[in-house]
Parts: sequence; structure tokens; C-alpha cells
Amino acid sequence: MPKLSAGLLLYRLMGGSLEVLLGHPGGPFWAKKDDGAWSIPKGEYLEGEDPWLAACREFEEELGKPPPQGPRIDFPPLKQPSGKIIIAFAVRGDLDLDGTVSNTFTLEWPKGSGNVREYPEIDRVGWFSVPAARSKLLKGQRPLLDRLTDAVAAAESASPQ
Repeated sequence: MPKLSAGLLLYRLMGGSLEVLLGHPGGPFWAKKDDGAWSIPKGEYLEGEDPWLAACREFEEELGKPPPQGPRIDFPPLKQPSGKIIIAFAVRGDLDLDGTVSNTFTLEWPKGSGNVREYPEIDRVGWFSVPAARSKLLKGQRPLLDRLTDAVAAAESASPQ
């Protein structure tokens, strides 16, 4: 059974442009990586667990704030190059990034050194335009941007003018 992960792609419209919230993974492996390293806030969950509740839990763990209660878009499962399956939800809303704080994990680094430290799961977060997010986001998550832009465009064309 592949690993399961649930996440939230928070988005907003600023000056008519679509922006998404991404997080940069913490720890020494990712410290000097930028393009192709960012992710939607997400985390693993167990089969039988509600992916929406897991996505909300992981968002709050990784940002220290609950997700905004905006309109939700459910995306189909997205298989990652590793085989992991991501269940992602897009939520429209804004989030003040001041005071965001991530939970931590413990890691021996360098491996075999005996030096064990705690690192934040997410060391920084930011709002990005879709073109900027496309270069920042992990390659396997980039289809989420296409799904989001398609869904937002469909919603806008369906709304009365």
C-alpha cells in the first residue's frame, strides 16, 4: 500500500492575480535548496482517516495556525514520483504569515555523527504567483497548480457577470 498524504493548497486573489501559499521544508537537507523544493502544507495520514481532517491538522501543525474557512475544492488523488499518493484540497482564503511557527522533528546530522538536533518541519512560508510557484514547488506537486487555475477559471466563467 502506498503512503498517503493530505494537504491544503491555500489560494487568494490579489489585484486580480492568483497567489498560492507554499512552505519550504526545514532541516539540513533542504537548507540550500529553493527552486523545486517548496511544498503545499501536507502530511501523512492513515488509511481510513478522513483526508480533509488530516489536511487541516497538518496545515495547523506546519504553520501554527488553523486553515481559513473558505470555499473548498477537492482534487483527485495525485501520485508522486515516490509512489506516495497526495489528496489535496484547495481553499480560498488569506492568511497573515506573521507568527507562523512549525512543529519540529529530530534528526541526526550529519548521519552517523551523533549530533541530534530539532528542526522545524517548515522553515519559512510565502505567497507566490502561480508562475513563481511553478518553479518553487516540488515537481510532483506542480499539477496541483494546473488543477487550481482550471477550477478557478471554471468558477469565474460560471458566475454571473
